Amino acid sequence: MNAVGLSLVIFAAKLMVAFGQQCIADPNLDAEFGDYDLEGSCCQEAICLLGCPEQVDAPNKGFGIAVVVAIGVFVIVGFLTVFLIKGKNENYFVAGRSLPLWVIVATLASQAIDSNAILGNADLSYKYHFFDGAVLPIGLGLSLILNAVFFAQKINVDKALTLPDVFAKRYGKLVELLVSLCTITSFLCLLAGNLVGMGAILSYLLDISKANAIWISAALVLVYTIAGGLFSVAYTDCLQALVGWLGCMTLAFYMIRNSEDSAPPPSIGYPDYIYPDQETCDMYDGVPCSNNATLCCYNIDQNCPNGIGSADCVIDNGAYPIGDLPMFSNQLLDEHALYPFPNAILWNWSTVFILAFGNLAALDFQARCMASKTPRIAVIGCLLAGCLTFLVGIPFAYLGAITRTYYGPDTARAEFAADTCSVALGLPTCALWLPDPQAFIKLLTHEAPAFLGGWCLIGIVAASMSTSDGAILAMGTVFTHNIIRNVDAYFSCCFNMGGKKLITNDNLLNIARLVSIPVTAIAATVAAYYESSHSAGATGYLLIVAFDVMLASVVVPLFGCFYTKKPSPLAALLSLLAGVAVRVILEYSLPKDGFLLAPFKGDEFLDYGPAANSKVPPFWDFPAEDAWDPADGACDQVRFADWTGLDSLAAPLVSLVVFVIIQFLERNGPLFKFSDDGIMVGYLKEGQGDDDDAKVLEDDLALKEEAAPVSTAPISDQGKVDENNFPDEDEMSVSA
Repeated sequence: MNAVGLSLVIFAAKLMVAFGQQCIADPNLDAEFGDYDLEGSCCQEAICLLGCPEQVDAPNKGFGIAVVVAIGVFVIVGFLTVFLIKGKNENYFVAGRSLPLWVIVATLASQAIDSNAILGNADLSYKYHFFDGAVLPIGLGLSLILNAVFFAQKINVDKALTLPDVFAKRYGKLVELLVSLCTITSFLCLLAGNLVGMGAILSYLLDISKANAIWISAALVLVYTIAGGLFSVAYTDCLQALVGWLGCMTLAFYMIRNSEDSAPPPSIGYPDYIYPDQETCDMYDGVPCSNNATLCCYNIDQNCPNGIGSADCVIDNGAYPIGDLPMFSNQLLDEHALYPFPNAILWNWSTVFILAFGNLAALDFQARCMASKTPRIAVIGCLLAGCLTFLVGIPFAYLGAITRTYYGPDTARAEFAADTCSVALGLPTCALWLPDPQAFIKLLTHEAPAFLGGWCLIGIVAASMSTSDGAILAMGTVFTHNIIRNVDAYFSCCFNMGGKKLITNDNLLNIARLVSIPVTAIAATVAAYYESSHSAGATGYLLIVAFDVMLASVVVPLFGCFYTKKPSPLAALLSLLAGVAVRVILEYSLPKDGFLLAPFKGDEFLDYGPAANSKVPPFWDFPAEDAWDPADGACDQVRFADWTGLDSLAAPLVSLVVFVIIQFLERNGPLFKFSDDGIMVGYLKEGQGDDDDAKVLEDDLALKEEAAPVSTAPISDQGKVDENNFPDEDEMSVSA
């Protein structure tokens, strides 16, 4: 049974209950549980004798008011930066290349510390375990450190307006266009993921539909982003960082330090519950069992003297016989580290790799490197922002275990699918726990101190806004500057524009603002209608998809831009196409069931099956003939078979091999001769920098041509800017 199939089974079971039908799909097995009345009850109580999940009260309205006020302040601050643009393209796109270190650190870290690294991280570590969530900030932080090592200085010196400009200079218009399409596709997913996170909070706090909350979020972020460009993004990022990081870190460290349990303790159980070992028996003053005096059972006289349901009765669901831990240190090293639960070790390592390397081609990261006042600031900014991402993001993975102590499978709020079994868990029924998708938000509004919970909610919204605005700006800029500009000839021809260009330096800014509206609408549509049954959840999964696209297509040619002597346009084109082709082919050819779990050996890597029989679990103090034997084969389980992650690792590897082969074959000259003014020849973008910078560049070019002893073509036969015609990096760094 795959993830979609299991979701359908659960939905069908709920539908049957809603219409007064049975809890177990098999009518013969359902009849074995006798006549039960679901009015005022539920399937897990009727079938498994577990109490129905307790409902959580609606949040205090003060949380919603605080979040709305904070959003209003962020929007106003962002909108006021419109006065810093002064009609200049460079001010809008790269903030005049004037941002100091403290702004660069804040805005880079704000792009990394988004709702994925915080809310998605906490959700995943709650549903599964520590590293299932922690891999998100680990991968994002590593990407910033790797960017400092490999690209930050070079990107800043290159004086581009957008990342595709870097490709245009070395590989030509065709590669530039393909890179632009890939990066926009990637950032549509990134923006959608953050709108999902922000929408989830607004929907819960304001009691509005998730779709409406997402559209409201998109509109608010769009307004100030198109007003002030990178200035508004940068300075709102600073404010959002100040408020958000402090709130999130304060809440995280407070909960870690002050929570009664950092993870669910060993289960105290319920009447007739058998303890797994003597240590747990002693912990809860267990008593000899009725049917086997050598075993130790729940002490009903001490823990529930007046019966189940009384105020002094202490019970749980027996979900953690030996307890849980905040973190299993070997989770990334041993596939069986989480037994009796499966460990998505392959997917977690793939996630780290995808985020660490795929993010090197992130439009928002590189835009901030371009906007840095100096190359040194870009490098130091990336290093410090990477460390901040670790500091803020990783502690939230610890909150997953704390959330499980309040909303996990051993609490009165737990919900189970009655028609499921598991050999590893020893459960013939009610094996599958259904995590509460709003558990972490409920932790902030009901269990944490109100002030800290509200502060953290504002911090998560701020983190979502800080990444969303960067994504909107990046997509609008790239679509206008790198795509529409490259089809000017088509528009001029087909619309009788008399040779006039559709995009000029005079209207570039306004068209970029206009284009930001539809790309935001597309991302909001994806977010509003993307209901994820995926194991990684909507927020976290969309983040990973975003940079999976980049890793397969753009990252290898990006390394080629700066780490080959003469970057080959043909090598870049073929490596990009090969990476995308391999990724798409493997997406549909590799075995995938949607659970992100590779088919390792062990009972914990068996999917949940339908209810096995009407017997009781083997850890109940019942006569032997009434207890279920997990080895009897009644639980029909199929081994998980999801190789997701291998495709993400294989695509960039193939891309790299293709690039290296073509680059080697062209070491003595190009395999094909391209026209000097064709789409496979590098060029400098018109309007790259302000008018004064362009004049400096023109003067340098004129001097180079006068000094050159041989005829100079604008582009070398390898597609790289000819060093005799164009200024070197030091000369290109001259600014007005």
